[in-house]
Amino acid sequence: MKGFVVALALLLPTSAFADALVDNVDGVTLDADGKVVRFTGVLMSLDGKVVKLLSAKDKRPDKLDWRADMKGRVLIPGFVDAHGHVLELGFRQVELDLSGTKTLDEAKARIAAYAAANPDRKWILGGGWNQEIWGLGRFPTAADLDAVVADRPVFLARVDGHAGWANSAAIKAAGVTAKSVSPPGGRIEKTGTLPAGVFVDAAQDLIRKAVPQPQPKERDVAFMKAQVALLSAGVTATADMGTSVDDWLTYRRAGDRGALRVRIMSYGAGMEDTVRIGGNGPTPWLYADRLRLVGVKLYGDGALGSRGAWLKTPYADAPGQRGLGFMTDTVIRNLMSRAAMDNYQIAVHAIGDAANAQALGAIDELAETYKGDRRWRIEHAQVIDPVDLPRFGKHGIVASMQPVHQTSDRTMAEARLGPARLAGAYAWRSMLSNGAPLAFGSDYPVEQPDPFAGWAAAFTRQGADDQPYGGWQPQQAVTREQAWRAFTQGGAYAGFAEDKFGRLAPGQRADFLIVDHDPATASTAELRATKVQETWIGGEKVWERK
Repeated sequence: MKGFVVALALLLPTSAFADALVDNVDGVTLDADGKVVRFTGVLMSLDGKVVKLLSAKDKRPDKLDWRADMKGRVLIPGFVDAHGHVLELGFRQVELDLSGTKTLDEAKARIAAYAAANPDRKWILGGGWNQEIWGLGRFPTAADLDAVVADRPVFLARVDGHAGWANSAAIKAAGVTAKSVSPPGGRIEKTGTLPAGVFVDAAQDLIRKAVPQPQPKERDVAFMKAQVALLSAGVTATADMGTSVDDWLTYRRAGDRGALRVRIMSYGAGMEDTVRIGGNGPTPWLYADRLRLVGVKLYGDGALGSRGAWLKTPYADAPGQRGLGFMTDTVIRNLMSRAAMDNYQIAVHAIGDAANAQALGAIDELAETYKGDRRWRIEHAQVIDPVDLPRFGKHGIVASMQPVHQTSDRTMAEARLGPARLAGAYAWRSMLSNGAPLAFGSDYPVEQPDPFAGWAAAFTRQGADDQPYGGWQPQQAVTREQAWRAFTQGGAYAGFAEDKFGRLAPGQRADFLIVDHDPATASTAELRATKVQETWIGGEKVWERK
C-alpha cells in the first residue's frame, strides 16, 4: 500500500502488561446512548480492556506497568466495518486491480501492462471494473479482452463481485459453448447464441470451476495484506461476509502464530461451509476475542450494476429484465430454518425490493418459531418498497448498509430504478425511524475500507466532490452521531459483540485510533481527509504510520 511502511514487529506477539495508561489525549467517544463523551486518558487492565476513561481532573495511578504520552493528539474508538470481504481485499492487492479505471481503453492498458509484468501466471485474475463508470453503455466483451491478452485465460470480477469478464481462452478452458445454458440465479450474456464474455452472478461459477485455486501460503500473504489495509484505515473489527473453509483456516493459521490482529466476526459462505466450520453452532471467541464464526451468509439476489438485483417490477432502463432471485420462498425458508435450529445468526444479501420483501417474509414466518434474540440481518437493504420499510422494525432486523454505495451508485440507481422507486433507496433514516438497528460498513473491496468517507457520506448524502448540492434524497440522511454509532457500536451489535468492543467504556476491549482530526467537530472535508496515525487493539499498538 503506497505511502505506508509497516514494521513487521508490530504484527508479532507482544508481552502482556499490567495496568497501563494512555494519557494526555484529546479523547472523544460515544456512550451507550450515542452521546459524545470527552476524556484525557485511558486506563487499561492486564488483559487489554478499558478500566476507566479519565478526565483532566482525575488523579493518575502512582504505579503503572507503562504509560504512553500522546502529547494531546486525538484518540477515538476503532471502527467496526459491518460488511466486508477480508480475503478478497487481500487478493485484490496481489492480483490485477481495475478499480479507478475511467474508460475501457484505460482498463485494457492496465491489463496489458499486468500481463507483460507477470508472464508466468497461467491465468490472469483480478477485478474492479465498472462499465457504468466507463460510460460504455454495454458490458465489455471477450473480444475486448482478446485484443489485449489472447494467449492465456483472463477472468476479472466486476467491482461488486456479481459479474465476471472472461476472454475466449477462459471460456474455452471452462468448456462453455453456445449450447451452455444460464444456471438458476445466473445469466450468461450472449451475442446471438455465443457467450459474449460476461457471466452474471451464479453463471460465474461456469468459469470459476476452471480457475486454479490459491495455495495456503498465497492465502496467508493475501490475509496479511488485507489486515494491514484494514488497520491503516482504522478498522479494528470487521464482519467477514462469506467465509469459506479455506478462509477460516487462513484466519486460524494467523491466530495460531500470533499474527491475527483485526477482530473478525465471520459469516460462513452458505450452510455447507458454515456447518463444516462451526459444527452444531457458532464457535466461541478465539484468540482474545479476535475471531468467531457467528452465523451464515445467504444470497437473495445480485446487484444493481449488473442488473442482477431482483426487483418487483422491471428495470427502468431494461424493461424486459427484473433481475435474479437466487432462491424460491421454500428454499430460503428451509435454509434459514436449518441455520436457526443451530443458533447461527442469519445474514441475507438483498439489494432489490423483491429480494428484500422475500427475506422479510421469511423472517416474519420463522420468527414465530425461533424466539429469542436472533438479530436477523439483511445485508445492503438497498432498494426497499416503501410499504416494506416498517417491517424492518417488527423483529428488530439489523439493516446492514453501506453509505458509500449511495454516493457511488446514485446516477446509476436513478437510471436503473426510475424516480418512483427512489423513495425507498438507501433509506438510512427510515430504518432508524422504523426501529431497525443500523450497522454501517463499506463492502470492501467493492469500495475502499475507508470509514471516514462512509461516515461523511452518511450525514451529507454527498460524495467527495460535494455533489449533489444539498445531498441526494437528503431526507434519508442521518446525524453525524448516528452515523458514527452505526460505524462502531452498530457494527458490534450486529455481530453479537457489543459486550466486547465497539466503544470505549469500562469492560470493553481497548481498541482505539490516534488520528489527526477531531471527527466530532471536523468539517466534512476534514473528516474525509482524516488520517490514522496509530491503531491499537486490546491495548497494544499494532500499526503506526511511518
